[in-house]
Amino acid sequence: MRIPAFLRPVALTLALAGCTGGASIDTALRIDPPSREVTSSIVRPDASVPGAATAEVETDHMSDAGMTAIAEPDRVSAPALEQVAMITPPKPTLRPKTAAQGTVYRSRFGDAHPINFGKVTPKHHAVHGVDVSRWQGDIDWVKLRERGANFAYIKATDGVDHIDPMFKTNWKGAADAGIRRGAYHFFFWCRRASDQAEWFIRNVPKVKGALPPVLDVEWNHQSSCKWKPSRAEVLEKMQVFLDRLERHYGQRPIIYTAPDFYEDNLKGAFPNHPFWLRAVAEHPSKVYPGRDWVFWQYSGSGLSQGVNGRIDLNVFHGNESAWWRWVGKVAG
Repeated sequence: MRIPAFLRPVALTLALAGCTGGASIDTALRIDPPSREVTSSIVRPDASVPGAATAEVETDHMSDAGMTAIAEPDRVSAPALEQVAMITPPKPTLRPKTAAQGTVYRSRFGDAHPINFGKVTPKHHAVHGVDVSRWQGDIDWVKLRERGANFAYIKATDGVDHIDPMFKTNWKGAADAGIRRGAYHFFFWCRRASDQAEWFIRNVPKVKGALPPVLDVEWNHQSSCKWKPSRAEVLEKMQVFLDRLERHYGQRPIIYTAPDFYEDNLKGAFPNHPFWLRAVAEHPSKVYPGRDWVFWQYSGSGLSQGVNGRIDLNVFHGNESAWWRWVGKVAG
C-alpha cells in the first residue's frame, strides 16, 4: 500500500501545497481542512468534512504546518489508556461456519524485484492474493484470478472525506470474477477515529461473503498531517475505529501495518486481532518476531496479466483447507 515511485515527487508536492500557512487566531472556531492524505490510492477532490460530533472533546496538537490533530474523547483514565487499548471485546456471534469450496488458483505472478526469502518463501503458501487501488487502473479481474488472485483487498477510503474512485468498480469486478474480496481504510492521524469509521461504513456495503474489513495503519511521511501521536494515543484511536467496524459488520477487523509503525506502536498490542504484515525483504517471522499473521504482503512490485503496471502481492497463512475453514468462519 505504497505510492508508486514515479508518483512520489508529485504526491509530495501536493502534500506540501496542502500544508502551507500558519494557524489563524480563530483556530478554535474554524472547521479543520479535509485530510488530503497522500497514499497509493487517494483521490484529490475538494470535499468538505462530514458533520463533526460536537459533543466530542478536541485536543490540538499543532504541527509546523499548522495542521490540527484531533484526539479521541477519553474512554478510560489516562493511566489505563494503553492497557485498555490492548484488550479486545468478545467476538460477536458468527454466521454459520460453512463456505463452499471453490477452485484455488496457483500463483503465476511475476515480480519486477524478486527477493530471496530463504527457506520459507511465498511459493510455499497455497493461497495467493492481491491488494489494489486506483493506481492499477482498469483491471481484468478474470485474468487476474486465473494468474493466482484468490482474494483481493480493495482500497475504499481514508480520512473522513476521500474514497478511492475505482472502489465501486473494483468491488463489483472482483465479485463477478469469483474472487473473495474485502475493503481497507487508510488511517489519517489528524482526524477522529469515530468519524473515520463512519466514513468507511458509509461507503463500504455490508455484504455476506465479504472478507473482514482492514484498518491500514502506517507512518506516511508525505502526509499533510505532521502530528505523530504517542503509542497510547495510536492504540486508543485504533481501538475506537476497530470497535465501531466490528459492531457494524459483525466481523473482527484485520490490522495491516508496516515494520516501522509496528516497531513504534504495535508490539504486544491487539493480541486478539488478526494481522496483515508487510515484509518485502525478509520473512515476517524475522521482521515481526512472535506475531502471528493471517496475510503476508511480500511484494509491492508484482506483475500479472490483467493489470497494467505493478501490483501488491500477498499470501494467506495456511494451506487450502485452512483457507476454506477461515473463510467459512469470518465470511460465511
